[in-house]
Amino acid sequence: MDAFFAAVELRTRPELADKPVVVAGAGPRSVVLSANYPARVFGVRSAMPVGAAKRLCPHAVYLPPTRGLYGEVSRGVMAIFAEFTPLVEPLSLDEAFLDVSGALRRLGTTPARLGAELRGRVQAEHGITCSVGVAPVTFVAKLASGMAKPDGMVVVPRAEVLDFLHPLPVSALWGVGKRTEEHLRRLGLATIADVARTPVASLRRSLGTAVGEHLHALANGRDDRQVVPDTPDKSIGAEHTFDTDVTDRARLDRELLRLAERVGATLRSRGRRGRTVSIKVRFADFRTITRARTLLSPTDVARQIHATAVALLTEQGDTGPVRLLGVRVEGLSDDEAGEQLAFESGEPRWREAEVAADVARSKFGSAAIRPASLLADREP
Repeated sequence: MDAFFAAVELRTRPELADKPVVVAGAGPRSVVLSANYPARVFGVRSAMPVGAAKRLCPHAVYLPPTRGLYGEVSRGVMAIFAEFTPLVEPLSLDEAFLDVSGALRRLGTTPARLGAELRGRVQAEHGITCSVGVAPVTFVAKLASGMAKPDGMVVVPRAEVLDFLHPLPVSALWGVGKRTEEHLRRLGLATIADVARTPVASLRRSLGTAVGEHLHALANGRDDRQVVPDTPDKSIGAEHTFDTDVTDRARLDRELLRLAERVGATLRSRGRRGRTVSIKVRFADFRTITRARTLLSPTDVARQIHATAVALLTEQGDTGPVRLLGVRVEGLSDDEAGEQLAFESGEPRWREAEVAADVARSKFGSAAIRPASLLADREP
C-alpha cells in the first residue's frame, strides 16, 4: 500500500490530499507512523521522531492514529488478494507477497492484467492505492514494487531479470546493510553486476560462506524463497515508550498490567498460548535489557503474564529511570493443546473472567472493561 496509514486517514479528509500529512502520536517521544508523498518531499519518513519531522515540515497536518482502523482495512485488502490466490504471505499490515502462478493458468490472464485488476479492486473497495511488483522471484518482485511507488506497477519478465538487477547499487540486495555495503565497496563492488561477476569463492572468503553465497545467488537472479501463507506467530508482544522517564514502581507495575492485558487478549484472539514470558526495559540512558522466564505450562492469561513480568522486573532491581517497557510471550502453541488443571485450587478462574471481558470489549469497544487499577492513569 502507498503511505498506508496516511492514505486510510485521507479517505475522510479529501481536502488534505495535496497537502503534507503525517500520522503520528502527540507525545514528545512519538515517532512518525506514516507520511504521505507531499510530506516525503520534505524528507519526512516513517519511524522518524515527530520533533525531527516538524523541523523538516512544520506546515504539515499532523493527524493522530485511529486505533483499530488500519487492521480493519488491512484485513479487507488481504481478503481481496485471497480471492485471486490462496498463497498470500502478509509481511505487515500493508504489504504481502502473492504467488499467482496458479491464478494465471486458472484465469487465463497475464501478470500485468492481474496486477492491474488487483490495484483496481483495492482502489474501488477501500479508497487507497497500492504499488505492485511482478517478477519470477520474490526478491525481484519486492524491488520492483518499491520502484513502482507511488500508485504504479513494474513487471520484470524472467528474461529481463538480470538487466533489471545489474545496474542497481549493492545496497539493493537483501541482507546488505550499511556495514556490508561499505565492505563491498572496499572490495570494489559498487553495483549488483559487480557482485554477480565476482567468483563465489572470493565472496565466501571476504564475507563468510553463508553471506557470500546468498548475495551471489541474488545478484544472479536466483532466490529460492517461496511464498509461505499463514506463517505461525513466533511470539506476541507489546511495548510502550513513556512521554517522560518513569521511576515510580507502582506506575511501572500498572504499565506491565496494561501491556499484559494487550498481549493476553491478542493471544486469545489468535488461539495461541505461550510458555515463555519476557520483559524489555530501556532506561533513560538508552541501555536496554531483556529478561525471560519459562512457565510450567503455556498460558494466554493476562494475570499470569503480568505476575511473571512483575517478578522479572523486581529481580532486576532499581537501575534508574525507565524510558520504555515491553512484555512478550514466546514459545507459542495452539490453545487446542489444552490446559493443565489442578483437582483442588482456591484460585479464581481468571481466564474465564478475561474471556468474558473479551466478549464485552468486542461488543462495546476496547474501553468497556478493564482492570480497576488502570482507571487512575488511563491514556487517551
